Amino acid sequence: MNRHISRTDVEQIDHTDDSGSAIGHGGPPSSAIAVALARGLETSRDKHIIHIAPSERSAEEIAGALRQFLPDADIILLPSWDCLPYDRVWPTRANMGRRLRALREIATKPDRPRIAVMSLEAILQRVPPAPVIAGGFTILEVGQKLDRDDFRTRSEAIGYVVDERVDEPGEIAFRGDLIDIFPAGADGPVRVIVGPDACIRQLKTYDPLSQLSDQVRDSVTVGPASELIFKAGEHPELTAMRATSMEERLVASYGAMPSVFDAASSASISFLEGTDGQPLGRVLDLVEDARRARQEAAGTKKPLPGRFYLSREEWDAALLNRCCVRLAVSAVGVPKFFRQARPGHDFAEFVTRQTSAGVRVVFTGDASELQRADRLLDRRLGRRAEEAADLPQILSAARGSLLKAEFVLDEGYVDAQSNIAVVAASDLFGPALKANGSATTGILEPELRIGDVVVHEDHGLGVLAAVEQVELAGQQQDVVRLEYHGGASLLVPVDDFGRIWRYGSEPEAVSLDRLNGEGWPKRREAALREIDRLAKRLLSLAKIRSSQPAKIMKPSRTELARFAARFPYTETPDQAAAIRAVLDDLSSGRTMNRLVCGDVGFGKTEVALRACAAAALCGKQVAIIAPTTVLARQHYETFSRRFAGTGLQVAHLSRMVGAAEARAAKEGLRSGQVTVVVGTQALASKSVTFANLGLLVIDEEHRFGVKLKRALRTMTPRLHTLSMSATPIPRTLQSALSGIQDVSVLNSPPAKRRPVRTILAAFDPASVRAALLREFHRGGQSFFVVPRIEDIAPACDQLNRLVPELGVKTAHGEMKGRQLDEVMVGFADGDGDILLSTDIIESGLDVPRANTIIVWRPDRFGLAQLHQLRGRVGRGAVQAVAFLLTQPGVELAEGTKARLSTMLALDRLGSGLAISQRDLDLRGAGDLFGEDQAGHMKLIGVGLYEHLLERAVSAAGGGADFGKQLAEINGSGKGAFPESYADEPTVRVGLYARLSRIRSEPDLDTFSEELEDRFGDMPGEVALLLEFTRLRIAASELGVGKVDVGPEAIAITPRYKPSASQWRNSKALGLDYRKGRLIFRPIQPSVSGIDAVRLALDALRAAQPKHEI
Repeated sequence: MNRHISRTDVEQIDHTDDSGSAIGHGGPPSSAIAVALARGLETSRDKHIIHIAPSERSAEEIAGALRQFLPDADIILLPSWDCLPYDRVWPTRANMGRRLRALREIATKPDRPRIAVMSLEAILQRVPPAPVIAGGFTILEVGQKLDRDDFRTRSEAIGYVVDERVDEPGEIAFRGDLIDIFPAGADGPVRVIVGPDACIRQLKTYDPLSQLSDQVRDSVTVGPASELIFKAGEHPELTAMRATSMEERLVASYGAMPSVFDAASSASISFLEGTDGQPLGRVLDLVEDARRARQEAAGTKKPLPGRFYLSREEWDAALLNRCCVRLAVSAVGVPKFFRQARPGHDFAEFVTRQTSAGVRVVFTGDASELQRADRLLDRRLGRRAEEAADLPQILSAARGSLLKAEFVLDEGYVDAQSNIAVVAASDLFGPALKANGSATTGILEPELRIGDVVVHEDHGLGVLAAVEQVELAGQQQDVVRLEYHGGASLLVPVDDFGRIWRYGSEPEAVSLDRLNGEGWPKRREAALREIDRLAKRLLSLAKIRSSQPAKIMKPSRTELARFAARFPYTETPDQAAAIRAVLDDLSSGRTMNRLVCGDVGFGKTEVALRACAAAALCGKQVAIIAPTTVLARQHYETFSRRFAGTGLQVAHLSRMVGAAEARAAKEGLRSGQVTVVVGTQALASKSVTFANLGLLVIDEEHRFGVKLKRALRTMTPRLHTLSMSATPIPRTLQSALSGIQDVSVLNSPPAKRRPVRTILAAFDPASVRAALLREFHRGGQSFFVVPRIEDIAPACDQLNRLVPELGVKTAHGEMKGRQLDEVMVGFADGDGDILLSTDIIESGLDVPRANTIIVWRPDRFGLAQLHQLRGRVGRGAVQAVAFLLTQPGVELAEGTKARLSTMLALDRLGSGLAISQRDLDLRGAGDLFGEDQAGHMKLIGVGLYEHLLERAVSAAGGGADFGKQLAEINGSGKGAFPESYADEPTVRVGLYARLSRIRSEPDLDTFSEELEDRFGDMPGEVALLLEFTRLRIAASELGVGKVDVGPEAIAITPRYKPSASQWRNSKALGLDYRKGRLIFRPIQPSVSGIDAVRLALDALRAAQPKHEI
């Protein structure tokens, strides 16, 4: 029904839960709203609608569904800011970029049907003038002339930040003829290759993680990264500007600002009929409260909300002469079949019941999900679904039809009035976690940067101060300058970079060595003795593992495939690789000891489930231990659901289990009737015995002590062990690096999961109140974490004063176990708005609706703790925020700043392992086999320790000199990474560091390809540097230790002294063996330098006997 509406009509709009659908909060499923909008567009007079969604999350879901239902229409999503009103923290560049792109599209006259979707906050917010927005956009096309300096100036004026590496929206980098830019409103970055004629030669998208390009583009649109758009050449001081809110800056720049209604003057307005919840007045009241609180805190006047948000009167006036539509959507959600014990059975019954009642049932998903559902229906009901190509075909199908359509929806619905039931693949199989890219391998070494503390193998701890050019042997060469105690400097040629390793700590946190002093040699010798001892211990452990082989666990392929088919998600590449590695371990005949490291929600539990299934299907018992009763309960529910119908019994042992149930579980384990048990550390008690334990899974292993883990692992001989952690403790990471544990890293995030935005600021009552109320009004819950139990009471009093309208629950370690469990489980089930706690919530609490966490005094927490706490929020597709609030007016120590800065820098998904590496840098790993967290690794740094340990293990085992230095080549041109090729010193240092670690030609080829991709065509110096490295690799493979290039001959010094008889025929090839060296004289005197070295190595290769010299 179309009619004009008043303010009271719009005040019925529901501001529902951002953590999921509107189900349970008074609103219909988003997919049902999208269908209603699609049908409404057909009858719309001007084919242009603005729909006001119940929430930001709902707006995203509706827009996503509409893009599939209406492929020939323009679907625009306008987000609201991702910061609080009047906040000193500005919106992210990605958020402002998406907003400006949407506003630009809304302001253009539509040439085809259009629906713009936005929340109430988004449409109330005033926007920059349309001409200013339009002037901020640039289109780059292949063949277009591009002035590099002008483009840089213009990019900075529209909010882009110049960086050395572009992997976030709103960043730009200039490297010779290449420009990397991540358009703020785009999904990925773009590489612009400019030719010698200053014309764009090529445009390519690239992966922000690997930095390697993939697809070629004809054109790219670059929009502003800030709503503060300046003229080219203006250079505002952004750091000073960010001390005030974005609202104030916008008002100061633009004066009177228009609204979305001004940009879309002819659009109809639609919203849901019959929704209850947050009124228009409440949104405006929140804004006014934030302004008043900020004004009181700052002691200066702040602009009135009317300058930046529409007032009630302006809202009424904007709607007065518009066509307004109240959507009547009576749909309700379908059951979440994947959560049931028998999802396939329940789904088939649902289909039968609905189609028998004349309801059209439509299953939606991608092609593989449609096939999977078809097979299920054929097996259960003996029928398959008919394919529907589009929405009109679905709506016109006969009553009782069973259809399938290739739409990917967040959830399904049942609409009794329209006689249609939609079941999304996520309802039946669970939310799909598809990820792009390939599996990540290994553990990446932290990059070297200017200013880092490094350790030189011969000279000890210094600061990597600069990259400089000096004249050596008559040639200009790059060197790195290291600064030592007292300002002493050491110049290191870049080809000797392999002897420099990152130490990790900040310069202020360590004592630098004296150049040529006695301290470093003593520490190095002590570390080498410890490393030799550890290497022998490692070999001893390896011999024990090999001499006591474990039983091979290789289950029936069919049975394991049947179990895997019940996985409600699509495996990520990393997850698939980890599952393969675990299954290979179990079937190898040696005892498994593997660490699976991955952030919260990245799929560690499924890796454990596959391992447990493999062991259980082979007749072995499995024990899963979790650090908290709540986490144990959640795992028990998950494992029970997955093992249902397999005939394998799952039991639970923790304090949440009654005495009778615990006795039955223990008896089942003793007799072998119970195959899988999930519990806490109670599983290690003497009262628990197993009939045939074969696999131990330790979840959140960083929460357990070394002694307890050792006790668990010795519950039965040759016990396979699988450890899981989002942020392994440094000792665990060290053991993974050292080879005691195998490690699988899950770095592929769920497709719809967003990183948690992390904000470090001083405590501010106004911001805390605004953050908590914002979460409450979007239907969510919040955590407030304090470092000590004694902080609970004052924090509770303050919260009650700040947000008296919200319910606060408390949790801490001095509460009785059952009481604590009741509070935490109750909060997870929706009881309470804020959970005030200590770090007891660090693990074991999954609250899907929680998307805000406030940590008071983050300086009193470790990095791993902070990362785990941050992982409590943002478990779904909603943008979550973590506030790290420090004491106002108290300056943090430099080391603390460095630690907390790591949390801000590593706020991307999958940063748990990187945080643990950083924690390893800062704290050291300690003794691998003891409790002490201060080890020899701290004496010499992580990188050098790992390098020397690998070399010692290889030597102790009688192998080759692992990690040996490449052969020296002196007297020839060595090449360089010139400033014109990579102008940032830190980038050049990183390139030299990577090149110095390369030990094989295939790795060098890969590096060369990456260089050309990221930096463009190689100049002569770079090509010479790579060829120089290639010859060093070849010389090393031939057993050469050093090559000296003279004006008339080349002297080759073998690494090991050969016997003279080995070189009887060498003279014929131009090689003359003298005094332990081979002398090579080129046949053509004109050949010199690197070409002569190449000829000498060719001659050596031809003359070399079957074994090395």
